[in-house]
Amino acid sequence: MSSDNKLKAIIVDDEWLVREEMITLLRAYSNIDIVGEAENVDRAALLVDEAKPDVIFLDIQMPGKLGFELFDCVKINCDVVFITAYDQYAIKAFEVNAIDYLLKPISKERLDMTIRRIIASRRSKPGQTNQALTEDDMLYLMVDDAYKFVKISSIKCILAEGNYSYVIINHAKKELVTKTLKDWQDILPENEFIRIHRSTIVNTKFVEKIKQLQNYTNQVYVKDIETPFEMSRRFAARLKKSMLVRQD
Repeated sequence: MSSDNKLKAIIVDDEWLVREEMITLLRAYSNIDIVGEAENVDRAALLVDEAKPDVIFLDIQMPGKLGFELFDCVKINCDVVFITAYDQYAIKAFEVNAIDYLLKPISKERLDMTIRRIIASRRSKPGQTNQALTEDDMLYLMVDDAYKFVKISSIKCILAEGNYSYVIINHAKKELVTKTLKDWQDILPENEFIRIHRSTIVNTKFVEKIKQLQNYTNQVYVKDIETPFEMSRRFAARLKKSMLVRQD
């Protein structure tokens, strides 16, 4: 936050009327300082470097590059509020670090909620804006060499890969994403996604059976994945408690 305790904000939208509307709405807040506006992602990237904002109000659908692609162009170290005219983008959390979204046309009442959320987040957990997800939420992930929306409930399992992880969505194909297993545990619904090993998280909805071996270890079989996953003994009780499975 800037030295005068105001949040420095920038507005990114390809429609100048929308930018003007946002400026008018935000000027009603004494704790918001509008430090710039941009009509596209490339200009926004330069502005982020120059202005070092505390919050970005970012349109999703823009010519040339989607708003999400700003995260590929510049390092974002601030809160992001997505702006969209489409209900299908009304999502609580993304792979990128978004604190909220606003549907066009933007109402003062809804903006009030967003500003309160930003302030509350900074007071309670400085630097942390991740929210817990539900099965109906979506993530914006690179899948098949292109960014796509992926529903949380479609993720079958997640495998550790150093400071990254592999997400398995369709069959056994692995998609590498820039999250650790700890990152995933912080945001995934804890009753649906269970850690079964220091390197594996599974979606209980896709677990077909648990097989107990003679050495007191367990194997977890996940739908459409041929090779079962090893389950550590210390994780077994929680998985078995959280779901009804067929055991051998």
